[in-house]
Amino acid sequence: MASQKPAVLTHLGPDGQANMVDVGEKDETVRTAVAEGFVAMQPETLAMIVAGNAKKGDVIGTARIAGILAAKRTHELIPLCHPLLLTKVSVDIAEDTALPGLRVTALARVTGKTGVEMEALTAASVACLTIYDMAKAVDRGMVISGIRLVEKTGGKSGDFRAAE
Repeated sequence: MASQKPAVLTHLGPDGQANMVDVGEKDETVRTAVAEGFVAMQPETLAMIVAGNAKKGDVIGTARIAGILAAKRTHELIPLCHPLLLTKVSVDIAEDTALPGLRVTALARVTGKTGVEMEALTAASVACLTIYDMAKAVDRGMVISGIRLVEKTGGKSGDFRAAE
């Protein structure tokens, strides 16, 4: 999959004013985006979360739901994003002992006129923030990192896959 950069910034008019892009003439296609992020933490914090012993409750389950809800509300959080009728949102959270910490992978899909990259990125970001919030009482030194678009398919600009 190739990466293509637009020749111009699509949200800026000729006068430099920010505008929502008119997608009315675009074709409806199936569009999918996958984003990821990481929360690094102390090994003891990771063990507590995986064992389900966090004081605030099920960290992984709560973060998954928070990410899904965030994807659905992206247009309310990010200026100039279009509201989308998402057909699929999933948030997977896996233990990564090499960090140590948790790897968050979010997928968003729509059949529509504009992409879902921002929805996937928002889902991954909010899931990571929720993990931090729920475990901060025992580990304020957690680090959220690596929020990025991993891949996207569909639409006029074509497919994209991030370098490993």
